[in-house]
Amino acid sequence: MKLFAGSSNIPLASKVAEKLGLELSPIEHHTFPDGEQRIMLMEKVSNQDAVVIQSTGMPTDKNYMELYFIIDALRRSGARSVTVVIPYLGYQRQDHIFREGEARSLEVVIRFMEQAGGTKFIGFDFHSVKIPELFLKPVVSLSALPLFAEKIREIYGLSRLSHTENDARRAQNSTSSQFPSSLSERQLTSKGKDKSQKELAFSSFASGQPTALLQDTVLVSPDMGGLRRLEKMSELLGGMTTVSIEKNRDLKTGAIDASTIHGTLKKRALIIDDMISSGRTIVQASEMLARNGVEEQYVFATHPVFSEDAPMILQGSQVQKVFVTDSIHVPEEKQFAKLSIISIAELLAEQLKVN
Repeated sequence: MKLFAGSSNIPLASKVAEKLGLELSPIEHHTFPDGEQRIMLMEKVSNQDAVVIQSTGMPTDKNYMELYFIIDALRRSGARSVTVVIPYLGYQRQDHIFREGEARSLEVVIRFMEQAGGTKFIGFDFHSVKIPELFLKPVVSLSALPLFAEKIREIYGLSRLSHTENDARRAQNSTSSQFPSSLSERQLTSKGKDKSQKELAFSSFASGQPTALLQDTVLVSPDMGGLRRLEKMSELLGGMTTVSIEKNRDLKTGAIDASTIHGTLKKRALIIDDMISSGRTIVQASEMLARNGVEEQYVFATHPVFSEDAPMILQGSQVQKVFVTDSIHVPEEKQFAKLSIISIAELLAEQLKVN
């Protein structure tokens, strides 16, 4: 297997390569003054199985063009197969036509990847369960929910519930985090400090009995589109109570109006979502939860898109901590004290071993 990486998420690709015992194969990537890109493989791939890892977050179009060129170069260089790993799939919120006259943008970029030479695709927490149906080639959809469930159990101090051997290995190999007993006992740490110092407590998770903690906690979907995701997380946590928020979005302006809560809230809320873009959905849900008596809020979202002023908005919100994955590389300037990043590298490496 030859492993290549686009430029959007080299840190994740490097972690995957390390877990597979491989080196990333070199690519010459040149951008001309007018923005055009040129790709050249620096290693022979004839009759080899090739894998390319590229997240297609911001700048989305640039990252997609780079990916198309890498796939094409692999096909033209005689690769036996080209597995395309897209930890974050750009345009996935445009998977169907909302208004007459719109393009089905996600289907367009998928066709480009397939026509360029992709023979198999691996994605992560797609925005809709119907997205795999748009692919004409085989596609595998992985999820970060088991990683999030393990983090929650770790903080709760709960014994393992029902999980696969692979999940058990992930938990054994993961780095345990140390949490202070109360947020008030330690101030939020600044960027650049030791990672362990940036881990914050679920303020009351460190005290009391697990049963009582479960009774005080509810899983929350910030919109009705995340109900299936919420049900899966509830299963992973042994049937934790769920609540959903019904929001209305203006399709033209993107403005959000969160108006209705379905279910019974409790003292502590774990907000579960697939991505955070502008941060407005999370913040409006958080404000609504606080107005209805929720005292503690924690966010678990797979993809840190973090457009616009999302980091600043999240840091200033009422949530205590925001857990995301490294499906999208979060540069130093977008990191903030409440942020904690969990790696999906081992999940990807395990999938590639059986690919």
